[in-house]
Amino acid sequence: MKSYHDIVGDGGSRILEQVVEQRARIAEGLAGVRHLVAIGSGKGGVGKSTLTLHLAGALRARGLRIAILDADFNGPSQARMAGVQDALFVPGTHKVALPRTANGIGVFSMGSVIPESSALDFESAAHGESHTWRATREFALLGEILRSFEWGELDLLMFDLPPGAERTVQYADFLGPLDSARGRDQTSFVLVTIPSDVSRGVVARSVAALSKGGHRVVGYVENMSGYYCRDCNAIKPLFSSESAAALDIPCLGTVPFDPELARHCDRGTPFDALSATPIGKALDRVARNLLDNLR
Repeated sequence: MKSYHDIVGDGGSRILEQVVEQRARIAEGLAGVRHLVAIGSGKGGVGKSTLTLHLAGALRARGLRIAILDADFNGPSQARMAGVQDALFVPGTHKVALPRTANGIGVFSMGSVIPESSALDFESAAHGESHTWRATREFALLGEILRSFEWGELDLLMFDLPPGAERTVQYADFLGPLDSARGRDQTSFVLVTIPSDVSRGVVARSVAALSKGGHRVVGYVENMSGYYCRDCNAIKPLFSSESAAALDIPCLGTVPFDPELARHCDRGTPFDALSATPIGKALDRVARNLLDNLR
């Protein structure tokens, strides 16, 4: 019986060759995308998905071509918020066409194909190590999505990442090498926090982990930075934090919480009056700062 050290190369499995082929197909599918931007956070509950959708809307209002990939496969929320929950995936010219929002943003979300009462299940024979198998299958699925859908000519493809500092780094390791095939800048990361020492501390760990891996972090957005009081037309405090943890990356902007915006997200309906509100103006500033940092 041969030992591990007796095996030459990949032992005839062609796994390395298959990985190279898959990377080439993904790079081909994303050939028309100028920037890959991943929106992440080490902390859950900071409104990252809502911010992703409405930042995409602010970018779209500037005339940019935008698509969103909801990478939280077992907790997808973009389908409901974007109003594509019941959308069907239909064949396009060469690949599968993306469902689109009312303002023309392409959206892929597992929420379009899996009811909210169900969970995505990856079968595994090794139950004790199923978490390892699940992570492997998740990234295999992400690769299939990237190469099977018609992303077309885009200014930005935005990834709505699942929460967790470790998950952010895992996706960074997967997404980073995609760009080298066509000489494009690596994937850019935007982190989301709230005005809480706990949240900023967790996000600071994500910054450190991403920096250690050489990944590009363009900045952070402070979400729920106060709330918009419609009765008095003013921004009022929502959190009390006397000493904020330093993040050592640029702040792209602060965005207040708006209960009306949250209501539209739950219903999956566009908020037509958003651009005229303080929240809409704050999102536009974030969009402008993001574009300046991407150039």
